[in-house]
Amino acid sequence: MPDIRGVNHVTLVCTDLDRSCTYYRDILGARPRARWATGAYLELGTLWLCLELGAPDSRADDTHLALDCDASCYDALAARIKAASALWKENRSEGASLYFLDPDDHKLELHVGDLSTRLEAYQGRDDVGIFPAPVSGAETAS
Repeated sequence: MPDIRGVNHVTLVCTDLDRSCTYYRDILGARPRARWATGAYLELGTLWLCLELGAPDSRADDTHLALDCDASCYDALAARIKAASALWKENRSEGASLYFLDPDDHKLELHVGDLSTRLEAYQGRDDVGIFPAPVSGAETAS
């Protein structure tokens, strides 16, 4: 079994959260799943897309690609990555995550969990609006 199962999620930094949410929802058909003052989670087909408010500069830009890993492979793979890669961020979210740079300084994350586990972690928080999952085959109102 390969250690990496595929893309877990993509995080994009945006300068205007309302504009970006509207664009991804109305133009690309993304379904809103959660929203808070500085970010949003959307589903774009099978992709978990995180939009994060921020100024895109070399220090603050959190744009990255997260790779999916089964919990049973995480420790060994994280050790292998740490031995060969620079780290760029500490994990502050639900689930095991390792934030690392590839040889060309692309920001990557090794993550265990999915959008469902993330939304479960946000349940009951007053600062995060959770939207219901769309019914399969049904259109979501804008």
